[in-house]
Amino acid sequence: MARGQQKIQSQHKNAKKQAGQKKKQGHEQTAAAKAALIYACTTFKQHFESQHPKTPLPPEVADVQA
Repeated sequence: MARGQQKIQSQHKNAKKQAGQKKKQGHEQTAAAKAALIYACTTFKQHFESQHPKTPLPPEVADVQA
């Protein structure tokens, strides 16, 4: 019966370890996603200027060099 209890304890310990690793990994992915969102696309600015000339440019693309 001792082995059954050890197995359960080992499973609980492993579950905690896996949850901790997933939590840590999630933060790294969030930071990487935020860094990727800073990209300024010049074709978006060109599209916006040609297709929507009466609408003012969004501040995110106003300073982008085309």
